[in-house]
Amino acid sequence: QVQLVESGGGSVQAGGSLRLSCAASGYVYSSNCMGWFRQAPGKEREGVAATYNGGGFTYYADSVKGRFTISQDNAKNTLYLQMNSLKPEDTAMYYCAAKISVVCSYWWSHSDEYNYWGQGTQVTVSS
Repeated sequence: QVQLVESGGGSVQAGGSLRLSCAASGYVYSSNCMGWFRQAPGKEREGVAATYNGGGFTYYADSVKGRFTISQDNAKNTLYLQMNSLKPEDTAMYYCAAKISVVCSYWWSHSDEYNYWGQGTQVTVSS
């Protein structure tokens, strides 16, 4: 019932910026738990950021705090991830995730808490 489509990935030099978008259909973000995850080659998928309650609550991995900002536009049913001061270690496939529930999990960074996923968008940061 929910479809998520990511866009905005690409290649950028270290220190640059990218803005990822996740277009959602089927449900509005205001009633969902939304997050961004990433997976680099040879590594496990990790939570990057999440937003609950229509943006009322936000969470960030320590590695991106202060550099990334998660936001959503409920009118457009779109989730965003603004990434600034990018580092080579940010290189990964980035995925948008959603949980359709009235209650969002305390464990926002656990991938098994989400039941809908996009196909991913590649972010490559060169030094």
